[in-house]
Amino acid sequence: QVQLVESGGGLVQAGGSLRLFCVASGRTFSNYGMGWFRQAPGKEREFVATISSGGSTLYRESVKGRFTVSRDNAKNTVYLQMNSLKPEDTAVYYCVTWSRGSYVNTEAYNYWGQGTQVTVSS
Repeated sequence: QVQLVESGGGLVQAGGSLRLFCVASGRTFSNYGMGWFRQAPGKEREFVATISSGGSTLYRESVKGRFTVSRDNAKNTVYLQMNSLKPEDTAVYYCVTWSRGSYVNTEAYNYWGQGTQVTVSS
């Protein structure tokens, strides 16, 4: 059983920055791709970013150049550095582990954290 615990969310003004953390336990962390999804009120969950076991990254178009996903295998931790935040980035952010399939689909991920709230004020 894999457990994912996110932290680092909060309230920030537009243009500000936040860094999200996700600590994983229960499996060999370094062997698996990790990712971040988000869900805004009244909207479906959407892909944000992913990082493979080898360190390759992929981002949704709207966060490219502003968000950076990284990982520290020694600490079983994946990070999401979010800069130049916009009100439309407001959502609950979820850490996920990749299982199989397309990186941008929720079905490709088999474990999800409880989520951390990010609120960006205008």
